Amino acid sequence: MTPEPLSFVWPLVGGLMVGASAGLYLLLNGRVAGISGLTASAVGLTRGAPRALGAGFIAGLVGGAALASALIRSPDVQITSQVWLLVLGGLLVGFGTRWGSGCTSGHGVCGLARLSPRSLASVAVFMGVAAATVFVVRRLMGGLG
Repeated sequence: MTPEPLSFVWPLVGGLMVGASAGLYLLLNGRVAGISGLTASAVGLTRGAPRALGAGFIAGLVGGAALASALIRSPDVQITSQVWLLVLGGLLVGFGTRWGSGCTSGHGVCGLARLSPRSLASVAVFMGVAAATVFVVRRLMGGLG
């Protein structure tokens, strides 16, 4: 399959928008734009956090994805695993973000940009565990499709 000419443009624009929104969120609110923290505040799991701000941020993420899908192209989504594995993976990720005090967006996008040592360590752990998981599932277990 031959890549489209200028196929890097939309990912570049999306990345710039993510970076700009995270920077503006930090400048205007003094808070890091981590999705797990914003989701927790939107559903009321975090005391003292502004629920409306978290809900608005999450609505913007979903709305932006829907708009991009409608205007640019719809993604070709293919589920290649069993549903119970997807649910288990989602629960483990949710547990891990609460246990690790943040997710890849908070630590990876915002924390690394602020040169946070804690975020550098967190991202190294995220990436190491992800690589180990892929290796174990694909090479040692023969895949779990």
